Amino acid sequence: MSMVDTLGRPVRDLRISVTDRCNFRCVYCMPKEVFGRDYQFLERRELLSFEEIDRLARAFIRLGVEKIRLTGGEPLVRRDLARLVAMLAEVDGLDLTLTTNGSLLPQHAQALRDAGLNRVTVSLDSLDDEVFCAMNDVDFPVARVLQGIDAAAAAGLAPVKVNMVVKRGVNESSILPMARHFHGSGHILRFIEYMDVGHTNGWRLDDVVPATEILSAIAAELPLEPADANYHGEVAKRWRYRDGGGEIGIISSVTQPFCGSCTRARLSAEGRLYTCLFAVRGHDLRAVVRSGSSDEELDGAISAIWRGRSDRYSELRTAETAARPKVEMSYIGG
Repeated sequence: MSMVDTLGRPVRDLRISVTDRCNFRCVYCMPKEVFGRDYQFLERRELLSFEEIDRLARAFIRLGVEKIRLTGGEPLVRRDLARLVAMLAEVDGLDLTLTTNGSLLPQHAQALRDAGLNRVTVSLDSLDDEVFCAMNDVDFPVARVLQGIDAAAAAGLAPVKVNMVVKRGVNESSILPMARHFHGSGHILRFIEYMDVGHTNGWRLDDVVPATEILSAIAAELPLEPADANYHGEVAKRWRYRDGGGEIGIISSVTQPFCGSCTRARLSAEGRLYTCLFAVRGHDLRAVVRSGSSDEELDGAISAIWRGRSDRYSELRTAETAARPKVEMSYIGG
């Protein structure tokens, strides 16, 4: 079965947040001014169990989802995550991936691969420890993230994608060092415009380094040429190094929005479905699952939500919409 929303967009990509907890507080989604040491996170009973996540995931797969990404918070702080991976990996042909800050990958990469995980995406905003800390307020060095990337590659979770959020005045000086470091590595570095996700990070348009500026900075030293998208709806525009040193991606949801081809749904750790990264509210699927509903009733509830979807936040972004309350990144994982 397949379903499309009011703009004809199917659902193909489901992002599942398995926890709202993290082992760092990033400038993007968990600023320390809000998510301090005493912040009250979700109680365990509020989180979806692995069995509930698996049931919801299979409902989405019946409705057309082909790719599932496990996110957080930091998904690797969820105990026994490899068990959930193994449950989801039973679905033939499913593209199963995970996004992480990388700090715990050395301990978990091989178990995740053995359980059936296909690939990982690692967040890394700079190679400079001081800049990295300014972006993420971490108590571990960049070296630990790089060790995590190496561990993932060694386990066969490749190609590893490395996401760098670029914020004006904080880490734009790290663009070229990051490009140089990952050039020829076999990993795919992706630059992301700093987006107005959530309502706690004090986002301003002046903080955004446009995709065109990022591209020009890299191409001046490492010449690039455009590459075709891997699939319809791919959010990163691909660029290939002319010397054969691999590729980069640039995600430009602020300056070049791509709402018209968005096929992503997002499920929070407590079971709320968000049809847009910039959504104001989610739809409670945990209640549907815990009410004793049949698979047919669950599929119908999800389908009704998606078919009524009309989100086009980035295409319609104005000063007024940018200031409206939005779900925090820590709940839906990007």
